[in-house]
Amino acid sequence: MTPAARISAAIEVLDTIDTQRIPAAKALKEWGTAHRFAGSGDRAAISGLIWDVLRRRASSAWIMDSDTPRARVLGMLKLERGMSGDAIAALCDGSRFAPEPLTDSERGALTSRSLDAAPPHIAGDYPEWLDGYLAQVFGDDRVAEATAMASRAPLDLRVNTLKAKREKVQSSLAHLGVQAAPWSPMGLRIELGADARNPGIHAEETFIKGAIEVQDEGSQLAALLSAAAPGEQVIDLCAGAGGKTLALAAMMQGKGRLIATDHDKRQLAPIYERLSRAGVHNADIRAPKGEGDALADIRASADLVLIDAPCTGTGTWRRNPDAKWRMRPGALEMRLKDQTAVLERAAGLVKPGGRIAYITCSVLPPENGEQVRAFVARHPEFAVVPPAQVARALSDNAEAFANATLMSAHGLLMTPRRTGTDGFFVSILARKSG
Repeated sequence: MTPAARISAAIEVLDTIDTQRIPAAKALKEWGTAHRFAGSGDRAAISGLIWDVLRRRASSAWIMDSDTPRARVLGMLKLERGMSGDAIAALCDGSRFAPEPLTDSERGALTSRSLDAAPPHIAGDYPEWLDGYLAQVFGDDRVAEATAMASRAPLDLRVNTLKAKREKVQSSLAHLGVQAAPWSPMGLRIELGADARNPGIHAEETFIKGAIEVQDEGSQLAALLSAAAPGEQVIDLCAGAGGKTLALAAMMQGKGRLIATDHDKRQLAPIYERLSRAGVHNADIRAPKGEGDALADIRASADLVLIDAPCTGTGTWRRNPDAKWRMRPGALEMRLKDQTAVLERAAGLVKPGGRIAYITCSVLPPENGEQVRAFVARHPEFAVVPPAQVARALSDNAEAFANATLMSAHGLLMTPRRTGTDGFFVSILARKSG
């Protein structure tokens, strides 16, 4: 397919998303099924166009003064891809499979309109109802922070230190252009271009043998900041597919007791094979059965309870830009209730002198600092560990990392703009010994 034909296809898929109100991934899959002549490179390029439009949906429509699929694609080509009006016009020449030629108004918009007068939610590309929350945490920097949250994410890998060293894995994956991650001592990073296909990590020998896992560097850092140590009893209370469980297991070096559970046993399904491949032997998976408590035999005995809390996922927008436009206020309200419930459950599992690591992939204050403040008010036996002290778990990078994050009295926040990671909030809550 020509570049112009790919643009036509992207406009077609966006129209399907709008008219059928379906997620972008589903629309792209259906398009690929109906157009089998499109090769893998074509599908990757069309996907890249779609995701870029979704990242810059509001600003692209503003630039073009129109919210049609075609207008959003044209605006994105200017804003995200940096193309000139003439370059865009050359692609839209009305030839076979190419978009129709630009109208006078489209040419004028591409030439003269900018985001200078756009309100923050337009310039930052996020739903307007979230503006107050982002202003609360970022103030006048919210457009810059949100713009970074709309950028493309790299592919991050975590080296499984139970099986390999980072230097050796980096050498074996040199053909993929891997580099050491900026902060995580076991992190590797692959930068991806706009039209790049994801490398076949799951087919690499290092992955098959359990030496690496796909995991955003922010998620790796969140696990590291919990300071899980060999010999401890650690509970991963919202383990899901096991990403942080695997990171905790490596930190514990196979020593101690690691218990992983989740309220939804379907979410746990992948964890068994992943733990086996990673060579983890000290993990106990507790899948819920009926209405019973899978942790009924464990009370006030854990050194660490890690909560990878259910949240809105605002910190992961750059990986799933479709989600931010489908997010509604009701989703936030529901997640706040879920977070309160899981914090209450964790409180009863931690022994005196133990700690809770409360983690969200959200940047919204109600899910982060406000949730922690409310918990400590309900449970005076817990206190927030100063975030600067928490950052010391990163040893060599501690001071630079602490300076890069956004710190508050209740935790630290990583963001794409500040740390180059997804958005993660981390708070460590220590239970008093007395």
